[in-house]
Amino acid sequence: MTLDQLRIFVEVAERQHLTQAAAVLFLTPSAVSTSIKSLEERYGTALFHRVGRRIEISDAGRIFLVEARRALASAQAAEAALADLGELRRGSLTIHASQTIASYWLPALLVRFRQAWPGIDLHMEAGNTESVAEAVLQGGADLGFVEGNIEPTGLEEETVGEDNMVVVVASDHPWADGRTLTARELEAGQWILREAGSGTRSALETGLAALDVAVVNLQIALELPSNEAVRSAVMAGPFATAMSELVVAPHVQAGLLARAHCALPARSFSMLRHAQRHRSRAVAAFEDMVRTRKRPDN
Repeated sequence: MTLDQLRIFVEVAERQHLTQAAAVLFLTPSAVSTSIKSLEERYGTALFHRVGRRIEISDAGRIFLVEARRALASAQAAEAALADLGELRRGSLTIHASQTIASYWLPALLVRFRQAWPGIDLHMEAGNTESVAEAVLQGGADLGFVEGNIEPTGLEEETVGEDNMVVVVASDHPWADGRTLTARELEAGQWILREAGSGTRSALETGLAALDVAVVNLQIALELPSNEAVRSAVMAGPFATAMSELVVAPHVQAGLLARAHCALPARSFSMLRHAQRHRSRAVAAFEDMVRTRKRPDN
């Protein structure tokens, strides 16, 4: 079994499409098919089911996919360790971050890092807190940045910043009058929230719990997968939401949104790294840059 065979298998398994996987790998579909067939014949296990012209990953394939990803991550770490023996002139750094951090907190740092080390290939992907933690755990990201805390998963977690959560409504909403909202009012209001698993949703749940309000008791009109979608929906109707102050501050200043008087506790921004994976010079350099950041708008 070779690393190339593992890469081919993972691409096919993730896409469940031979031609698409072949295009990504710059191979012919027949070469991809031959590689998969060779693995199956050697180990006497069907990794995929052929259903007409389609393929579907088998139960054995799903189990093997977990191990294949780990093996590729280990190989990538070994390659990074060798490359790291030289100076910090080349290499790569992959960062996954939750949406608020990716859109409003990290960009300035990414620019500074790029200017300091232009030879490093820098990649960033945005997702929710759960997907970011999973990417770091599985080796798909060197570093992760999330809002709030995560469950212990073999990751090291370091607090690197703080963020204020605020409740906002459209400027003509009854809650825009500045009075302090009661728990009963919060439960009776119509809400638009981020999806479960996001750092924003988790922070709201924690903040409301401190006010003796459970999210399950809220009147949730919509759940949307991005900060921008939630913000736009709230501006368009009689709804409330809770978001990072970084996300809504310009819209509050412009009079498009108004802050409702509901005190939510601050939440932390955390940096995640794998507890056992090699820490490259590129990773160490970015970590140091994050630690020297004085405030979010630096």
